[in-house]
Amino acid sequence: MLRRVVERYVWLHQSTGYSYRKHGYILRSFCSYAEERGDQFVRANTAIAWARLGPTANARQGRLRHVRHFARLMHAEDARHEIPPDYTFGPMLPRRRPHIFSAREINSLLQGAGALGPPGSLRPRVYATLFGLLAVTGLRISEALALDLADVTADGLVIRDTKFRKSRLIPLHDSTREALDRYLLARTRCAADNDAVFLSVRGTRLGYQSSFMIFREIVGRLKIGDGAFTRRPRLHDFRHTFAVRSIEDCAWDREALARHMLSLSTYLGHARLSNTYWYLQATPRLLAEIAARTEALAGRRCR
Repeated sequence: MLRRVVERYVWLHQSTGYSYRKHGYILRSFCSYAEERGDQFVRANTAIAWARLGPTANARQGRLRHVRHFARLMHAEDARHEIPPDYTFGPMLPRRRPHIFSAREINSLLQGAGALGPPGSLRPRVYATLFGLLAVTGLRISEALALDLADVTADGLVIRDTKFRKSRLIPLHDSTREALDRYLLARTRCAADNDAVFLSVRGTRLGYQSSFMIFREIVGRLKIGDGAFTRRPRLHDFRHTFAVRSIEDCAWDREALARHMLSLSTYLGHARLSNTYWYLQATPRLLAEIAARTEALAGRRCR
């Protein structure tokens, strides 16, 4: 009973254009837990007990929130579904402040990746190219790792069926294309029975865990983001950095910013413009520009 309702709920969202992979996984996990307890409907106590298995307060509250949204809709059809109380594990913690990389930090990261061993292997080229591509395109790490050779076209990178079940074309700057072509030439010499752009040392598609561990190793060695009030950067912070730097380099007038934000949102593959705002972060350069514009506006009003 509960399994059928969950599958119908997931199908409903996917049929309207959402990938719903993560949400579907979470709800199926809850369903398995509830069925083991003999539940045929959503029970508040079961939902809370299952959510409590999350490793952090945010994870626990997030798990409960997914079940709560599901239960509210199902309760409208069948009152036997109970709606779990909100904020059982406290409010969600604020967004973690992203690390905005400087050009020097990115150069150091790429040099560190290029110095990886073993000497003469494809491995240093793989990570230097991967991190460089993330920095200059703002791709999600999952999108970069999913690239196949056929996705590298004369017009740019074809990003297929991503987070919002959309495909898009990412144009590349000439310098980026030249760096990517050099890597692909080296990759061709290390022939593998795999169409993935980025390969592991075993010749298989490079995975997220390997990429993350190498990134953390280099970041730790360079002590990037190692201050008293900062956390170690994440791979996803390349995407935040791309969005922020693009705003810094945009012409500062309303029409130009409006056009740029729409272009940026499309380039990043967002379904809504509000999703793009999540990636923006105040920087000294942005705040200085905002202050200058505010002073100019105040000066005109005083005349």
